[in-house]
Amino acid sequence: MTKLQAAKTPIIHIEALHKSFGPLEVLKGITLSAAEGQVICILGSSGSGKSTLLRCVNLLEQPQSGQITVDGETVGFGNSFDVTNAAEKRRRIQRIRTATGMVFQNFHLWSHKTVLQNVIEAPIHVLGLSRDEAISDAESLLEKVGLLDKRDQYPAMLSGGQQQRAAIARALAMKPRVLLFDEPTSALDPELVGEVLKVIRDLAQEGRTMLVVTHEVGFAREVADRIIFLHQGVIEEDGPPAEVFGNSTSARFRQFISRVS
Repeated sequence: MTKLQAAKTPIIHIEALHKSFGPLEVLKGITLSAAEGQVICILGSSGSGKSTLLRCVNLLEQPQSGQITVDGETVGFGNSFDVTNAAEKRRRIQRIRTATGMVFQNFHLWSHKTVLQNVIEAPIHVLGLSRDEAISDAESLLEKVGLLDKRDQYPAMLSGGQQQRAAIARALAMKPRVLLFDEPTSALDPELVGEVLKVIRDLAQEGRTMLVVTHEVGFAREVADRIIFLHQGVIEEDGPPAEVFGNSTSARFRQFISRVS
């Protein structure tokens, strides 16, 4: 399937999303859609709401109002959208979480488990795979990210780049429809950034649907189908990289790029 064909099928839709922490409104009515197979890179200054947006997509954070649809499953928040009973809402939330694979800034690997054990844990206990099935899948994924030879090592024995690649394999093991990357290289030493970006680049070439919060502007230009620029909880720019970088109408975006380029 080409990306042009895939673009006919929206896999994520976010409608009028609001999220506050106490009196601080972080997301101010975000509406966006992601087509199947699209790679969307989300840029913005610290505090703009980028990470909060991703955490709302897979419901690690629950918005005050709005609606989220992932792979046909919809859950609403606030009186405008919340029409399901509590038990059904919990089931929908769990299905959305299963459909979205999250890769965090700081890896979040279990330190007391080997790389292989980290990757097989959720497929066995959440997806119900047999141990043999989970190991077979995990070995294929570890080979994909260049870590098969590290399968029996513990996270503390790995470099930061290797830990992040293991975290990507762990996310892929859940067979998600959407991958969410929350600044996946921000915790890495500069010399390790490239190995992680290569894995993400390869996943983009496979046609996987991805939302990537990143400060790597050059990478975003190269890999993204769309660039979204968040500023103070509002989408300031949204479009193809050539359009956004070459003909931005947002003074705030131009100022942002001048600082980070």
